[in-house]
This record gives sequence, C-alpha cells and structure tokens, in this order.
Amino acid sequence: MLDKIMKPWIFLYNYYTLKRNHIKYQSDLHIKGKLFIMGNIEIGRNVSINSGYKYNPIGGSDRTILFTHGNGKIIIGNNVGISNSAIVAADNITIEDNVMIGGNCKIYDTDFHSIKNEHRMQKPDTHIKTAPVYIMEGAFIGAHSIILKGVIIGKHSVIGAGSVVTKSVPDGEIWAGNPAHFIRKVQ
Repeated sequence: MLDKIMKPWIFLYNYYTLKRNHIKYQSDLHIKGKLFIMGNIEIGRNVSINSGYKYNPIGGSDRTILFTHGNGKIIIGNNVGISNSAIVAADNITIEDNVMIGGNCKIYDTDFHSIKNEHRMQKPDTHIKTAPVYIMEGAFIGAHSIILKGVIIGKHSVIGAGSVVTKSVPDGEIWAGNPAHFIRKVQ
C-alpha cells in the first residue's frame, strides 16, 4: 500500500529534479527510486537507472548519484543501465551506448583534492588533477568497481566485480582485481 502512495511522489520528485537542474534527457528515461542528479548532464534514449535498495539490494550505495562540478560534464548514451552508482565529473565522463554499470560502482574523473598536503590546505585547492573517463560501447562494469580518472574502458570489455581500474582497458578484454589487471579476452 505504501509503495502505491509513494510511487507518484517519487516520480514527481525525479521529474522536478531533472527540470530544476536543466538535465538533458529523453522521454523514455526509466528511473526506479529517488535519483540525486545535478550539473551538466546529457542522458540518451532508453536509459534505465535504479536508485535505491529496493531496486537493487546487492549492498553499497542506497541511490544513484550523477554529479558534475566546475566545467565537468557527463554524457550517457543510449540503452545504458546504471544501478545505485556514483558518477562524478570535474572534467568529462562519457558512457557510450549499451553499457551496463552494476550496483555500487564509482566512476570519478578527478582526485577531488591534491596529493601534497600544502596544496590541499590552500583554499581553494588549485592543484587537483582531473582526466576524462570513457566507457566505450557495450562495456560491462561489475558491481562495486571503481573507475578512476584518465581511464578508457574498451569496446565490449568487462570489468570484474570489486575491481579498481587505474589504467585503460583495451577492447574486448576482461580485467579484474585491485588494481585491475588483464584476465583474458572476451569470447
């Protein structure tokens, strides 16, 4: 009963949030749960986003976060699935068509702060490193994985669950581990 009462309110919340933040999206965007979205973001056709324990109860994040700051931009292609993940851009994150992003993944194109203490203590911290992230067509990012700045995930590549990806992955390969390393070719 409570679900029937809450569903229209969550729909209105998401709709208002998308409009208020000037998010570019298509009418066939499917959102389950309450989305946190803010910044310069473009979403393609037939994108599905799970945002809440109820919609993907594998653990980790309790909602999906899409956030840009500064000149950051997130571009999400067509037929993409995202589940309870955080995608944060200070530069550029591009997710091409037919990509699946498992539950509780983190994709960051920034270090968020400087490595050196004296730079971190400066207000503002102007030594933060950023580099674009590209997730190419048909890639699959396993649950609880972390994709860091400057990484390109190749076309049709697979990242194993719980991996930390610190360098680019060629097309058609499976990588896993911390740090992620080559496992084998996709067959």
